[in-house]
Amino acid sequence: MIRLDQNSEKELIKLFETKNVGLEGNIIRLFESENDDFKNYLVKCANKDKESRRKRLEITKKVQTQNNELSELNEKNQTMMEDLQSTLKEAEEQKTQIEKQNEELMEWREENEKIQQELQKEMLKSEQSRMESEAAKTNALNDLDILQKRNQTELISTIVRVALYIIVGVGIVTTGVYVFTLVMGKDTQVISSAWSNIFGILLTNAFSIVGTIMGIKYATENKQ
Repeated sequence: MIRLDQNSEKELIKLFETKNVGLEGNIIRLFESENDDFKNYLVKCANKDKESRRKRLEITKKVQTQNNELSELNEKNQTMMEDLQSTLKEAEEQKTQIEKQNEELMEWREENEKIQQELQKEMLKSEQSRMESEAAKTNALNDLDILQKRNQTELISTIVRVALYIIVGVGIVTTGVYVFTLVMGKDTQVISSAWSNIFGILLTNAFSIVGTIMGIKYATENKQ
């Protein structure tokens, strides 16, 4: 046990009363004294020590609780950071994929535009070829129609010319025979009647031939 002299005890009591500084810890139990004031001092120091220990314990518990909460918050923050990093990584991958898809889409669009341009060129060429073919067909039909009309005209002219030649030739021959008979002083009654009949027949056949040819030409044109 520890015993102090009276002066030391008074100094400790004075220090406690003026500075509120006293003994702490288990050492308080080691002091012995017959001085009531010092005994009260030791009791106050013990009570103060207990109160200090209690407060420190509460503070320690609070600090531990706060540390636990901070640790949990730190873990949650760490988890959130990992989730955020994972989300950012996925977003970056999606961005890269979207950019790649956009590039592929642009390439496909450019190729599609080129194909459309080629198709338009081919369609223009086809349309030009069709128009040229139709123009050539029209020209050919016109040339054929002109050629047919020319051939028909030439054929009709030839037929009319031959028919007229025949009619004129027969008329000349018949007239020559009639004139020869008159010159010879023969009876012209029979030959005159025959001559008139022949001329009538020739004129009738001439008009019939010309009418038939014109009718055929008109019917052919209507049919075309």
